[in-house]
Amino acid sequence: MMPYFISVYFTPEKIQKALDVLKNDIPLAIWETVYVTLVATFFAFVIGLPLGVLLVVGDKGGIRPINAGVMKVINTVVNLLRSIPFIILIVVVFPLTRLIVGTAIGTVASIVPLVIAAFPFVARLVESSLREINPNIIEAAQSMGATPMQIVTKVLVPESVPSLISNATIAVTTILGYTAMSGAIGGGGLGNIAIMIGYQRYNYLVIIIAVVLLIVIVQILQSVGTYLSKKSDKRLKHQHRKHTD
Repeated sequence: MMPYFISVYFTPEKIQKALDVLKNDIPLAIWETVYVTLVATFFAFVIGLPLGVLLVVGDKGGIRPINAGVMKVINTVVNLLRSIPFIILIVVVFPLTRLIVGTAIGTVASIVPLVIAAFPFVARLVESSLREINPNIIEAAQSMGATPMQIVTKVLVPESVPSLISNATIAVTTILGYTAMSGAIGGGGLGNIAIMIGYQRYNYLVIIIAVVLLIVIVQILQSVGTYLSKKSDKRLKHQHRKHTD
């Protein structure tokens, strides 16, 4: 006798519906998910990268300390934005999203809350990457008369590229997870299909398909990020030359 769960949730009609979704809706949903993820990641880094640099450079003991009160305000804002659950943040920024995009619902509209949720996270990742750099390298640059801007552009950022790429991979996979949640408010992509067609219409096969595809996309992005991080790591290149010599 067929188990109750299978007989109810995996009927021939629902299997056929899932196949129709896979054929007609999934290709566009994959594109929307990847597009929104990459665009949101780009803008999150446009804001988060200089902010992360500022958190390191402007800190007490940094190469260009700024007012302690200003730094405290920046840190507080970053921490507050990071602590707001994404599903709530989407609703909170509806007015801003509507102001920028013209609507608060849809694939493009979901980019605004994604960027706002991601850039504080990116800033902390960048801060972490920059703080890993050997202080002796910075001191050597200062002793040679390098300006703070030169130290940032020619020492801090270049030296932290492998770590930045690795952290960018973490950021992009996190944002990808956020896109699934944005489907709850019609954000488009695989999350929207999983919620609107899978969950609300009790077609769990659609949910399974969407989840599997999200996992595949995450694995691809993770593999690409790991490859690029290793490729840019000077230490690994140096070790490889030593072995070949």
